[in-house]
Amino acid sequence: MIKNKIESQTVFNTERSGRFGRALYENRHMFIIPLCIIIMEIIFKICTVHSFFNLGLLFMPLYSVAFGIFINIFCSLFGERANNIIARVCLLGLAVLYSTQTVYHWCFDKYLILYSVGAGGADQIIEDGLLEQTIKTIKACALPIILYLAVAIVASVVIGKWGMSFKKKNIKVNLITFGSNIAYYFLILLLVILIPHSREVYIQTFDPNLTVGLFGLLSTEGTDLRYNVFKIGDSSKIDAPITATSSGSSSETSSNTSSAEKPTVNSTEPWVLDLDFESLAANETDSKISDLHKYFSKRTPTYKNEYTGKYKDYNLIYITAEGFSHYAIDEKLTPTLYKMYNEGYRFNNFYNPIWGVSTSDGEYVNCTGLLPKSGVWSFYRSGEQKNNMAFTMGRQFLKAGVENVYAYHNHTHSYYHRDISHPNMGYIYKGVGNGLEDKITKCWPESDLEMIEATADEYISKNRFHAYYMTVSGHLEYSFTGNSMAKKNKEAVEHLEASDAVKAYYACNIELDRAMEALLAKLKAAGVAEKTLIVIAADHYPYGLEDKESENKYHYFDELAGHSVETNFELYKSALIMYSPSMKQGVDVDKVCSSIDIIPTLSNLFGFEYDSRLLMGRDIFSNSSPLAVFSNRSFITDKGKYNSVTRTFTPNPGVVLEDEEKYVNEMKKEVNNMFVASSGILDNDYYGIVLGTKTTN
Repeated sequence: MIKNKIESQTVFNTERSGRFGRALYENRHMFIIPLCIIIMEIIFKICTVHSFFNLGLLFMPLYSVAFGIFINIFCSLFGERANNIIARVCLLGLAVLYSTQTVYHWCFDKYLILYSVGAGGADQIIEDGLLEQTIKTIKACALPIILYLAVAIVASVVIGKWGMSFKKKNIKVNLITFGSNIAYYFLILLLVILIPHSREVYIQTFDPNLTVGLFGLLSTEGTDLRYNVFKIGDSSKIDAPITATSSGSSSETSSNTSSAEKPTVNSTEPWVLDLDFESLAANETDSKISDLHKYFSKRTPTYKNEYTGKYKDYNLIYITAEGFSHYAIDEKLTPTLYKMYNEGYRFNNFYNPIWGVSTSDGEYVNCTGLLPKSGVWSFYRSGEQKNNMAFTMGRQFLKAGVENVYAYHNHTHSYYHRDISHPNMGYIYKGVGNGLEDKITKCWPESDLEMIEATADEYISKNRFHAYYMTVSGHLEYSFTGNSMAKKNKEAVEHLEASDAVKAYYACNIELDRAMEALLAKLKAAGVAEKTLIVIAADHYPYGLEDKESENKYHYFDELAGHSVETNFELYKSALIMYSPSMKQGVDVDKVCSSIDIIPTLSNLFGFEYDSRLLMGRDIFSNSSPLAVFSNRSFITDKGKYNSVTRTFTPNPGVVLEDEEKYVNEMKKEVNNMFVASSGILDNDYYGIVLGTKTTN
């Protein structure tokens, strides 16, 4: 009697709990993979994202559940045993994915994009000292890797036990689950759009550095796959055409320079070509290209100024220096660099932002005056598509009738596919493997001094020349065991009261200094020093000095700077050297500028015909208002600094804005426009369209 009563009560309770409760219990295995993804995302966020407490704590678990359900559906298509095996394989694959991205981020301070895998990024890691650095980084990342694997292993053990098996579901159930998850995914998307900050990131040009911290790694991988592999779903677009005031580039300001010699040029003549953007837009059927025409028609050009043509008929030696910064300039350790910086143009507020494909993107910005496109190797793509690179120095010197246009690199010639990108800029290109292999000692990294000694005589005796160099001596890692140049010059820094990493950084840059010493000597001996301008800019800040095993990973920068370095802006402050032995005294330039401004500045200095509206950078010596843009969409203007991480604007001392919110929003739109327009120029060979070397209709 009592037994029957208990059984009746149990049946009653079960019925009261309803089908939903029973369904949850019967499908409790479906929580395994979403939960594992959430745990791995948390570990990954702690290891790689600078700001942990942000909206990502909301969106990351929401997206994790959605992706977990999709994987669950895939694990319900076959028999129980096969499904369990598939689930375990998926968990292991997730652990490998998160481990790989963690190691890559610790090594390069960036996320590995799918394009890099297809473009040969793995081959680069295997080369020379990078393999040693990668192995060292894997060891440093042992804890998170172990945690990823532990999550996968524990979950794999649980699967198949205590009723936690992935049984086969019929097609109807899977279709209902799939449809419900799609609806859930769109609800997340609706939430993203409703929140201003997440909406801004979502509609901007794809940037893993923004999306990982906000939406998680798997969401970023999905976006990368859609945008850059399947070419679908890119919602980035140019906002309504900017006005003169919103661009931040039209108001006239002082260029903040002082010089003993300033040529006189009509300052009311704009740097533009004869291009009818309105007509081009009216006859264009592709809406994205038409938007580009409209955008450039509204951009305010820069004007010819007192520096226009100052170096007309000069030679140019342009150097992108690996890992270079103002920290490498020292009166005693690097006296030649010190001389060139202090007796040349001293750009006191120059910034060198880092981009998604570190060195290659840094080169791309230096050489094109454009922002790189996230998710691809912009330089490689420009060469692969044979884009018109009309405004690069190589092409402009060729157009001016200079036949002796060379480019050199003292590492593998095909690294980052420079053998494709650099000839497309008009250069006769040589590196180790296509001309320099017998002239450069094989080691890691190779010697900049040897590169100068092996190449300068090739062009220096010519009537007029332009040479471009990509150096490598300043490459990480900054130690006396993993850097042959640091080891070579160790004796010169042993007396310093500094950490070994800082000593090694100075030591490997001593090789660059000696290369410049040799270059100046050769120019002088050939009698062309007085007619040559030398430009040196870094590809990126020396991120190899980050100590990711320390609580303060920037402590080496603090040591170099003598104070705690601010990491959203100051970390990227650097040195731009523009120097000619013909200069009688140095010139201070206080205007805020960045690496994107180098090409338009050189175009003006050499008097090359170009259209300033078609470059994202601005001639530093013009009256345009300054605008330094960073990869995370932070920016600096003459009014102040906008930090996209904290979403705060800090006005410069003495600056009062009537409507600060309006100003910041307009500038954010313009910054977004610059990224979208740069991507449009790259993807569509836009210069080829407007300059008549390509047709679209």
